[in-house]
Amino acid sequence: MSEHSQDFAHSPVSAEARKGFFPILVVMVGFTFFSASMWSGGTLGQGLDFSSFLITVMIGNLLLGAYTSGLAWMGSKTGLSTHLLSEYAFGKIGGKLTSLVLAATQVGWFGVGVAMFALPVNKATGINTEILVLVSGFLMTVTAFFGFKALTILSFIAVPAIALLGGFSVKEAVDSAGGLSALMAIEPTTTITFASAISICIGSFISGGSLTADFTRFARTPKIAVSATLIAFFLGNSLMFTFGAVGSMVTGQADIAEVMFLQGLILPAVITLGLNIWTTNDNALYVSGLGFASITGKSKNLIVMINGALGTLFALWLYNNFVGWLGLLSSALPPVGAILLADYFLVRKGQYPDYQKASFATINPSALIAWIAGIAAATLLPGIAPINGVVVAAISHVLLQKAPIFQGRLAHTETSL
Repeated sequence: MSEHSQDFAHSPVSAEARKGFFPILVVMVGFTFFSASMWSGGTLGQGLDFSSFLITVMIGNLLLGAYTSGLAWMGSKTGLSTHLLSEYAFGKIGGKLTSLVLAATQVGWFGVGVAMFALPVNKATGINTEILVLVSGFLMTVTAFFGFKALTILSFIAVPAIALLGGFSVKEAVDSAGGLSALMAIEPTTTITFASAISICIGSFISGGSLTADFTRFARTPKIAVSATLIAFFLGNSLMFTFGAVGSMVTGQADIAEVMFLQGLILPAVITLGLNIWTTNDNALYVSGLGFASITGKSKNLIVMINGALGTLFALWLYNNFVGWLGLLSSALPPVGAILLADYFLVRKGQYPDYQKASFATINPSALIAWIAGIAAATLLPGIAPINGVVVAAISHVLLQKAPIFQGRLAHTETSL
């Protein structure tokens, strides 16, 4: 089976498979149309006034955009997925370890996402939960099977639909509050510190954003990749936060689906929730397929089907028993992205040898040590947890690479004698 049909799971994306600005933009906006961002926006809406909320979202998405744009550049410049890029910094086996954590976490979130759709729809309509899980999981798996092309088509449908339906719900909420001036005057019901608010904003998407290169590797130029990523985070992610926050401020519900149910918008709520989770879950299943394909050397399409089946069958169990564990695993993802950025831009000065000609170390222990340091910083240090993890992991990797014991372990180009 050709690498093109496998979405280049084992090699760089070819020049003829590269895309222009709008296909990359719509996929990235669909990527940022993430249900958890709406719920996080709802949490912020209950703890901040509207002006403070806007400042928090702008700062948070500026930081997210800077982080993901660097990864977007790397993906487009090299044509490589996150999993193949990790081999340069972590080594051949070390890269498989990071891919295992990245891919397994995404399969878990896929299952949780299926349940997150089925449970509220069951509550609103009475349709059997197990049937909703099986049907939605099957449909999401089928579209992920067809790869980047299917993600593009789905995003072209989902992005405007979610924007219109969510926007209508926000208008209804603002009207019921008495207008925009009344919305601005609403006082928060709880208190959230600025550091906590920024942490919620960044933390809602930085784990998924660590896999940005999996999508932007299809961009024709790094400029396209970076501009599409920045717009997606400032437009898409900010929109999701706003949808959640406005409904929360007016109704006291942090979940936009619950808000729309209260507004009597049952069908729009089902469509909005379904499309939102569909785009998120397809992205999760797609990147998990790339990850396990890089680990096993097997067909990405086959692995996507297996992962989708497992996520669907265990969806309710994952939702009830595994969300906390997945959250812990997710704290391990941003330090991986930070190490990739530090390795490419600071250690190697933006120059990686050709993947198909490169010779990789088996394991680069400095990257693994930096990864552990980043996880520890995100977990233990005060302040903004995701930023702590990213900064400490990046600095640790750069400093450790200067130590004589770790030098000479980076990928280099093989030369014939």
